[in-house]
Amino acid sequence: ITLLAAAAGMLCLDGRCKTFDKRANGYSRSEGVGALTVCFREDGLLTQGSAVRQDGRSASLTAPNGSAQRTLLLVALGRASLAPPEVSCAEAHGTGTALGDPTEAGALALVHGSMERAMPIAVGAAKGNLGHTEAGSGQVGLLRGPPRMTGALVSGDTHWRSLNPLGGAGTGPASGRQSRSRGSEGRPGWGHAVRKGPARRRRRKRLMDCW
Repeated sequence: ITLLAAAAGMLCLDGRCKTFDKRANGYSRSEGVGALTVCFREDGLLTQGSAVRQDGRSASLTAPNGSAQRTLLLVALGRASLAPPEVSCAEAHGTGTALGDPTEAGALALVHGSMERAMPIAVGAAKGNLGHTEAGSGQVGLLRGPPRMTGALVSGDTHWRSLNPLGGAGTGPASGRQSRSRGSEGRPGWGHAVRKGPARRRRRKRLMDCW
């Protein structure tokens, strides 16, 4: 599989997944496993709406479809009865490829930047820190959601240095220090869930800026 991915030009040469960075040149394969238990919570943390869809018609098997991604985001927001400005953070697919990152950032910008916002939406991706766990990547991204809702933190991207100039406007740098009550966990083209956190807002020590 590694040889096939390398031959297709999908893997980075330095083994670092530089999600949303202008140096992005592919992803790094990794391994991971996760487990999630769904249960009743009295603290108000819940999934308000979700959506799943195929990425739609595109130029090739691995090429993303921005229109399909926008549709996915809008459907999830509609099912959650939320407006884009009410979502303050998003977990992206973020493979760190020259084609995928700008397409995904553009879809997020068109949806979440379509209305006036008090602050930019904070976008992160587990692959920027862990690499692409492939079959487990959706689970890894999903597991990053609850800590954000309960601790009001957004983890940074280890290898991010400067914003990809092809990325969408409206999804810019934001500080992990900002308290958040609502967040969004999504892998455009696969699934998207909008979550609501507890009403109580807390501030935690700033760990890292994120994109």
